[in-house]
Amino acid sequence: MRRYWSVKFSYMIIAVAALALAVACSEQMMEPTIDRTNNPPANLDPYVQNERIGRAINLGNALEAPNEGDWGVVLRPEYFEIVKNAGFGAVRVPVRWSTRTSETAPYAIDLVFFARVDWVIRQAFDNDLAVIINIHHYEEIMTEPANHKDRFLGMWRQIAERYKNYDSDLFFEVLNEPNNNLTAALWNEYLLEAIDLIRETNPGRTLIVGTAEWGGIAALPRLELPAEDQNLIATIHYYNPFQFTHQGAEWVNGANAWLGQTWTGSTAQQQAVTTDFNTVKSWSETNRRPIFMGEFGAYSKADMDSRARWTAFVSREAETHGWSWAYWEFISGFGAYDGSADAWRDPLLNALIPPVGKTGQPAQSKMAARDEGIKKTVD
Repeated sequence: MRRYWSVKFSYMIIAVAALALAVACSEQMMEPTIDRTNNPPANLDPYVQNERIGRAINLGNALEAPNEGDWGVVLRPEYFEIVKNAGFGAVRVPVRWSTRTSETAPYAIDLVFFARVDWVIRQAFDNDLAVIINIHHYEEIMTEPANHKDRFLGMWRQIAERYKNYDSDLFFEVLNEPNNNLTAALWNEYLLEAIDLIRETNPGRTLIVGTAEWGGIAALPRLELPAEDQNLIATIHYYNPFQFTHQGAEWVNGANAWLGQTWTGSTAQQQAVTTDFNTVKSWSETNRRPIFMGEFGAYSKADMDSRARWTAFVSREAETHGWSWAYWEFISGFGAYDGSADAWRDPLLNALIPPVGKTGQPAQSKMAARDEGIKKTVD
């Protein structure tokens, strides 16, 4: 009996110690773990920052799901190494903060979720990838902007405070695809307040700002950016022609009727993309803002040859103008990577990152040439 209690007592001590360790680890996880705490300098050049992004990929359908895993993607450490080894320079991480934030002031963000975002940033940094985090799928602010403005700003107050000391390889994208009742005019108002708030704790951070009307190029002329803040990158999303890129998409009404559409790279098809991009180029030069094409891709229901041709043309055309870009996305419905086979889909990867000796050069080299041309024009 004495031996029984002795053994039982020993197990109790082990259990208590294990519990204490778990609590300690949990508390440690709730604090930022990044050791790259070189605050961004106040004089960052947004064009150079845009070069740092270069060729990127979205880690989509993970943290912007209501709960990670709901949409079939859970981020794993090896994904970051895979992305880096393929030749990408950055990852864009869509984040749905709204399902992890309290409904009332001060709109506290769940600390366990914050720790998960910390982990993602650390994985990117450990693989020498720049990382973009945003507020994604905040659906309520799109339908009831006035009722969610304070909550939106409250989220950014906490995000900006938590990551204020991280170095310049961390980018903040203010809001993904403003739409619906969050009109262009209203978005300009909210955007200015969000930038001012972020600047209180992150005066040197490079911010990425998108347009209203789902982030498309049509709303660029209505985007108003504060002239006194030059450390901003404008972002667009590009999915034209939509009936090709979204054929068969389950979330788009009538998309099954578009099945079978191809993109052959005809003169007319290429000219349509070039015309769209020239519109963006004109805005960029007039407003002196670098461009990040934050999303583009063709859904898996399109044939692979067409997807690869479209992806290659759009990528190279963007680089011709000196833009950075992020393909949508890594491992889900648009995925360039096949999670089941644990392998890249070579036609898509080669379209994005041309093999050595093939057509296409790093975005950085073309950006540098473009920037030099702009400087000469200004001088």
